[in-house]
Amino acid sequence: MPDAGMLKPWAAVRIRLIGRIGALSVRPQEDPVKRTWTIIAVADVSRSLKWYQSLFGQRETTPAHDYWAQVLDADGTVLLCLHQWGAHEHPTLSSRDGAPPGNGLLLFFRLDDFDEALARARSLVGSLEEEVQVNPATGTREFALRDQDGYYVMVSALA
Repeated sequence: MPDAGMLKPWAAVRIRLIGRIGALSVRPQEDPVKRTWTIIAVADVSRSLKWYQSLFGQRETTPAHDYWAQVLDADGTVLLCLHQWGAHEHPTLSSRDGAPPGNGLLLFFRLDDFDEALARARSLVGSLEEEVQVNPATGTREFALRDQDGYYVMVSALA
């Protein structure tokens, strides 16, 4: 049986009863963990990182590179990746001249501190794209704003 300290903190764990005495066996879940890294192209990685960290109520950090940063949750989960326009030869990140930023993309975040996020959002932009409303499909409150590069950002209450 692996020591609990050897398990990765993000690994899902299955606990099963063994035999009559009910001894516990802890095994890593057999299904692999999957994560999506959404990457958007931005004009200024450092400025965009600071903007998103402010929106999410996070401590300000510096980007890993002048052309790349990750907005991370407290547990290290990647929430959003920021890539400088034209920094590498990625066809859809080469230039904003091909299409307006966010064409076909909706950045949708569910936050557990919705009211605080709303106050932070109002301090970041002159006006919201959509004022607070209840989404009839989910029954949760949400609002929308645009980031500094023109991306449409929807914020929804997690509750």
